Amino acid sequence: METKANYVAAGAFVLACVIGIVVTMLWLAGAQYSQEYSYYQAYFTGAVTGLGKGTVTRYNGIDVGRVEDLQFDPNNPQRVIVTLQVQPGLSIREDSTASIDSQGFTGAAFVEISGGTPAAPLLVAKNGQKYPVIPTKQSTLEQLEQSAPELVAKLNNATTSINDLLNDDNRRAIAQILNNLDVTTATFARRSEDFDATIKNANAATANLRDASAELKPTLQDVDLALGKFGKVADDADVFINGDSLSQLPDLIGEMRRLVSTLNKFSEQLNRTPTTLLFGDRRKGYEPK
Repeated sequence: METKANYVAAGAFVLACVIGIVVTMLWLAGAQYSQEYSYYQAYFTGAVTGLGKGTVTRYNGIDVGRVEDLQFDPNNPQRVIVTLQVQPGLSIREDSTASIDSQGFTGAAFVEISGGTPAAPLLVAKNGQKYPVIPTKQSTLEQLEQSAPELVAKLNNATTSINDLLNDDNRRAIAQILNNLDVTTATFARRSEDFDATIKNANAATANLRDASAELKPTLQDVDLALGKFGKVADDADVFINGDSLSQLPDLIGEMRRLVSTLNKFSEQLNRTPTTLLFGDRRKGYEPK
């Protein structure tokens, strides 16, 4: 009987432990499922390599949820609809964007949501949408992948241009230029003393010119004074020409002509009868009887 009692006690203990574990698991599961989540969708065009259910979703670099579902857009087979399950209370704005990024070139992919501006309204579902739709953008890696062919083509063109530039003829020309530069540099080095002497002579000429300018300064002052006097004479001549004196000049010339005529007559008379000036005219006139 004691052996059976021990078995019953052991079985009851094991059963109680199993029931406790089940209750704990149900409680934890209930707590997990009772937690509320927010759901958003993002439409990605092209391949979504690396994404799957449970892929990490980050908001400004912080883990905030996971990818809940992926499915093709029935209206556009090239587009994939990604449903995101994130923590509630995130301030996802209308100008927020979602992109597919990865940790380095070989790291795991994740969905990155960038925060919008504080002034933008919160993102809400519009008519016909099950969940709010976050606008998407290309990730940096995708942009590099798309621009890689163009970049390679430009590098090829640049390489071709460099090869054309560095052909045999151009290389010989460049070598000749470098040789000429070497010769010119050596010539300058040999004539450095002459250059120094030229610079000294130039400095001396500059000093002499400065001294000559100082000596010439009084002469320039005399010239300025003479120019001032000449200007005064010009002003007086201008006053004479533009004043009343010029209008009286014809009368003065007439008077001088008459004076000259009178003097001529007087001189002729004096030559004929020089005594007239001393004794007067003694010729007797006719006296009637």
